Amino acid sequence: MSRQQRAAIDAMVRQPRPEDPGTVEELRAGFRAMMAEMIVPAEIRTRTATLGDRPAVLVEPAGTPKAGTILYFHGGSYVVGSPETAMALTGNLVTRTGFRAFSLDYRLAPEYPFPAAIEDGLSAYRALLDSGEDPSAIAFAGDSAGGGLTAAVCLAARGAGLPMPAAIVAFSPGLDMTRTGESMDSKAGIDPFFTRAGMEHTGAMYLAGQDPCQPLLSPAVCADLTGFPPILLQAGTNEMLLDDSTRMATRAREAGVDVILDVTADVPHVFQAFAGVLDEADEALDRAALFLSQHMSARHSPGSHA
Repeated sequence: MSRQQRAAIDAMVRQPRPEDPGTVEELRAGFRAMMAEMIVPAEIRTRTATLGDRPAVLVEPAGTPKAGTILYFHGGSYVVGSPETAMALTGNLVTRTGFRAFSLDYRLAPEYPFPAAIEDGLSAYRALLDSGEDPSAIAFAGDSAGGGLTAAVCLAARGAGLPMPAAIVAFSPGLDMTRTGESMDSKAGIDPFFTRAGMEHTGAMYLAGQDPCQPLLSPAVCADLTGFPPILLQAGTNEMLLDDSTRMATRAREAGVDVILDVTADVPHVFQAFAGVLDEADEALDRAALFLSQHMSARHSPGSHA
């Protein structure tokens, strides 16, 4: 059954696309339309909030939330996307863990290029800490560009002298703006979503002329990950960005960081968004939820003095 599901998902997302990428507003509208097809769990409550000086959406389970907060960064190449477009992912993490999540509406390029998104992420994390949240009860999670932000915001927090969060979960993260991973070429044509030209188009909007070979832009190849919290990296074998995760895992391991590299065969970029349609998506989200629960509750178990 799952093989058929994977083939159906691949055919669905492998729709012919116009040669011209279109205007930024057209890109954003197209992404909204695509993500509106994803299944959002019914057992959540949402309301608008503010973190730092940015809007956010607070996502809570229908029942009483457990102690713990997920700070979620949506995907979209730093150019498109919003908390709403990532609601299937955020909602599934909330329903599976019982934790609440804040999904951050960070500023987007080209209006606000690098490092605006990272500054917003750091401001949001600082706001959670200032509100009295224990860092051991906060995890960062994100998909695609938002997966890149989980690492970049950690680096920025460390640089600012802030404590590390309890854990990082990254779905198909973009962790290398130098685009030097072997999978950028070996998965070209296999990846149903991306082309190098398309990535360079949106990447240029975010980079705005900056050198991509710096830690906050390419942590998988340029960053010192010493002192990072435990990391879960999930990716699919059909992704041009696959080596962003494989090289990040190697770099984390070499820095003495606990890291799990979780690769699923024959699935596309951010396949977890297809929860309810693709068995592998639900299974991956279950593993992510277990990882978060282990790292965010272990320090709050009875008798714990952490």
